[in-house]
Formats: sequence, structure tokens, C-alpha cells
Amino acid sequence: MFPTIEAEVDAKGQIRPKEPFALPPGSRLLITVLESDGAEPALLSETALAADWERPEEAAAWSHLSPG
Repeated sequence: MFPTIEAEVDAKGQIRPKEPFALPPGSRLLITVLESDGAEPALLSETALAADWERPEEAAAWSHLSPG
């Protein structure tokens, strides 16, 4: 399994891991830069909330707001 390591970029542009870790020489990395707009928690919860949103009871409760 591949570890996920959380890090931030400091004022000098250096990547600073939030927790110490060690990698053997020659390790290969893929770095994903995340947007910092605060929308990530909403996107992560969308799938979990969809189970509630897509129930027939919810559709009926909000039907008066749907066009036509």
C-alpha cells in the first residue's frame, strides 16, 4: 500500500511534511497539489450525503421548489 503524506509549502517554497517520515534512497514520489479553497470537505461528503438526498421522501419534500 502506498502511504499518503500530508505536507504544506512554507514561505520559501519548501515542502514541509506535517509528520516526520523516512524514505529509502531512490524512492519515487507523486505529488498532488490540492486547492486550498475550503471546498474539499464538501466534495468528500457529497457521496455520503447523496444516500440521503436521493431518497423518495426527500424528493417529495423539495418537489415544490422544482420547476414544472
